Amino acid sequence: MIFVNINNIDLSEDDSKWGQLFAKTWPTYKKWFLKEGLKARTGYLTSSAALEESFPEMMETYEHLCSMAGDSDLVARYLSMYCPPPYMSGCSQVAWTKDSPGLIRNYDYSPKYFEGLVLKTNWLKPIIGMSDCNWGLLDGMNADGLSASLTFGGRRITHTGFGIPLVVRYCLETCSTTEEAIKKIKDLNVHMAYNVTLLDKHLNFATIYFIPGQENQITYSPVGTNHQEEITWPDYAAMTRTVERRNILEYAVINPFEHKESMINKFLKPPLYNTAFEKAFGTLYTACYDPINGSVTYYWPGKSLHQSFDKFEEKKMSITLKESASRHLVS
Repeated sequence: MIFVNINNIDLSEDDSKWGQLFAKTWPTYKKWFLKEGLKARTGYLTSSAALEESFPEMMETYEHLCSMAGDSDLVARYLSMYCPPPYMSGCSQVAWTKDSPGLIRNYDYSPKYFEGLVLKTNWLKPIIGMSDCNWGLLDGMNADGLSASLTFGGRRITHTGFGIPLVVRYCLETCSTTEEAIKKIKDLNVHMAYNVTLLDKHLNFATIYFIPGQENQITYSPVGTNHQEEITWPDYAAMTRTVERRNILEYAVINPFEHKESMINKFLKPPLYNTAFEKAFGTLYTACYDPINGSVTYYWPGKSLHQSFDKFEEKKMSITLKESASRHLVS
């Protein structure tokens, strides 16, 4: 059995608690950030200059958070999210635009580096999302109704660039629609291959393929799993069943008998739902962001959590993830 804790924190009126949250996670993140040695990480001046060039609107927030985190050189380099150590997640996601629209996704990763923090923030825009690397986002939605989520893109290449959770944060902090988001983030450099799926309240969607060292690709697909246009890492593709998962989602999108609840049920069953936690490929949560009503529901086998911009409740939840979840469906 795998145990994860989910902590819902409202920082939208007063973000002073962010420093306490950082202090709790920093020992683990510090170990991860330095796992290749200090010299492997980019220096402060280079990191901060790159951040200012690519994310100028976020500099005030960045400096504010660095101050709350102790203003050390190492912390500032880490929070810049510039050229971090490589990491891979699994994940499946779909921009659902039928009966009851929503961006639905599974996040598949190791519980060891899962913050389990649902944050409501208001730095540039009101945002609700699942935190990663303390101020980045695995997925989220802003008060304008734009939602975004990420998946690993299945390529064994790295390059000079930013960690994708900061790109998701930046997208939601500075954009209101899918069209704006595409223009804003399509040329950003990322350090690993990732796919970001977007859905706005007008039900416009897209999936951006971020490819390190190459031109990023804009697709108008509502689906993202763990490959891009082609399979470049066959062993990983086979292990994660990325093609099978994508085929299931693509068929569901065009199937007239599918609806949102049946889709969520699919996300709670294999092969979309995964239990290979020892391989950092277990489903830690399912999320459905509702751009029309400004709300999100997180799902686990037998449990769910609903939050919205109108009513965000600070609470803690303890989740037990079992080896099999096929019998736990949404009613």
